[in-house]
Amino acid sequence: MDKRRLGSTTFEVAPLAFGGNVFGWTADEAMSFKLLDAFVGEGFNLIDTADSYSRWVKGHEGGESETIIGRWLTRRKKHNDVIIATKVGSDMGQGHKVLRKEYILQAAEASLRRLQVDCIDLYQSHWDDENTSLEETLSAYEELRKQGKVKAIGASNLSAPRLAQALETSRTKGLPRYATLQPHYNLYERASFEGELQALCMREGIGVITYFSLAAGFLTGKYRSDVDFGKSARGPGMKKFLNARGMKILDALDAVAKRYSATSAQVSLAWLMSRPGVTAPIASATNLDQLQEILRAASIKLDAEAVAALERASA
Repeated sequence: MDKRRLGSTTFEVAPLAFGGNVFGWTADEAMSFKLLDAFVGEGFNLIDTADSYSRWVKGHEGGESETIIGRWLTRRKKHNDVIIATKVGSDMGQGHKVLRKEYILQAAEASLRRLQVDCIDLYQSHWDDENTSLEETLSAYEELRKQGKVKAIGASNLSAPRLAQALETSRTKGLPRYATLQPHYNLYERASFEGELQALCMREGIGVITYFSLAAGFLTGKYRSDVDFGKSARGPGMKKFLNARGMKILDALDAVAKRYSATSAQVSLAWLMSRPGVTAPIASATNLDQLQEILRAASIKLDAEAVAALERASA
């Protein structure tokens, strides 16, 4: 499989990342292990998680996903063929997002314990913390890198001005530089990434790993009316997509999918993989059939006609 350089890191990644938000939530530990084994077995290697996964589940405290990944790594007794990306900075019970130095250093130790590794491959600021200086946040990553506990750093949910400010802080203060960005980007949600942020990432060589790549499942095409909301735990959240634009996107996906003997999910992911500046979209699966479906997206190369049709529908 063709691999892509992940920003300015030394990592070479397959063009699709596995979203670990499902581990310990909609996929129990046994299924999570099967999914991870199958994902790596097909030649894919980037696994994304966060310390906050899955705090939104009743009775969960966060760290459930990292814990399962750590047990999987320990069971297989091998880490060098996969890249584990995790995140810090979400509300873990303190009532707000936080990227203070002391907090990051403590959170990193907790993530290392749960993941059962000596070093985090890619450590990412999950959300912006405007109450903490970028210099303080980046100095925390500098300390972790000097200690050999973090290989590379990235960010998520940063605006173009804030990412530019972070890169300038790294340059002028001699601090570690964000090598990657996780933006919310898919066929339905385009405006927040395309334009200034996309151009900045391309100009600065930032690796882009998109999240909500399938719009929480809407772009699979299985939610087309209110009666479909019961199909999954995410179903009730589909209501915001069921509008004229959303249906136009689904119609375009249906047409392109038919041409390629593919599914809507595969075409949606293939479109993202073809976007300028995008290294790898993140997608999740809760069973092996779903996983095989999304992995096949990596073999689909959309032609100009297909891309144009999708972009017209989602404009």
